[in-house]
Amino acid sequence: MSRRVLLVDASVYVFRAWFSLPASLTDPAGRPVNAFYGFARFLLELLAAERPVAIACAFDESLTTSFRNEVYPDYKANRDPAPEELKHQFALCRRLCRALGVLELGDPRFEADDLIGSLMHHHRGAYPGFAILTRDKDLAQLLGPGDVFWDYAAGVSLDAAGVERRFGLPPERIAELLALTGDAVDNIPGVPGIGPKTATALLAHFGGLDALMAGLDALPDSGLRGAKRLAALLAEHADTVALARQLTVISTDAPIPRDPAALRRSASDPAALAALFDEAGVGTRLRALVV
Repeated sequence: MSRRVLLVDASVYVFRAWFSLPASLTDPAGRPVNAFYGFARFLLELLAAERPVAIACAFDESLTTSFRNEVYPDYKANRDPAPEELKHQFALCRRLCRALGVLELGDPRFEADDLIGSLMHHHRGAYPGFAILTRDKDLAQLLGPGDVFWDYAAGVSLDAAGVERRFGLPPERIAELLALTGDAVDNIPGVPGIGPKTATALLAHFGGLDALMAGLDALPDSGLRGAKRLAALLAEHADTVALARQLTVISTDAPIPRDPAALRRSASDPAALAALFDEAGVGTRLRALVV
């Protein structure tokens, strides 16, 4: 992986630590640091194991100010805002990245997915490939030649062919799959009665969402199970499909550093690391992992 740019969907690993480590892990002021500690261990172990030349961590900043909320105000409305004690830990995680010489990015209008997509889009020619560290299959839509989707915690990495084997569709169809089924996690509506298996069959048969929606008249004669009912459903919910597609496609227009050298890891700042670890009260556990 060290030849690829490592692009970390950082919020996934912060939340994973927040839910899996005890809140009794606190700093000298009594504030929880479980999410920070778990993320720090993950990032330090990743750097030690992979020694990446280039790496970036992308963070989500808001549940309510994304450009997707402008398109659909109920986007992610089913999620509770992060509590203050977790917001504090997110700030610590971003400071850690900077102290380790790792590019960290966040934006109120663009999500971590969009920041990662924009980095890949604008810097593809400068590097041999990218490894996206995440558990969120939405990001699989970004894979191109030389790229991998890396579920680091599970020890599973998938190239474009692997994504197609696992999900039944190539990377470029993943957003279209979600446009049909919706995404309950992000409160994105889908077509009632169309689940992943049916959506996959429809997209595979027609070769993509555009061809499917343009060919609804031919769908009843396609030989697919329940084709007549599906044609009526898709026609009735065409506006929902169009809206969901706007929400599920990852943007490549997020504000990012345009110099490819910005992705290269720089030297760590020992003083900043020491101050951060002391503030969090976890220095004795983490210092030995710094490389």
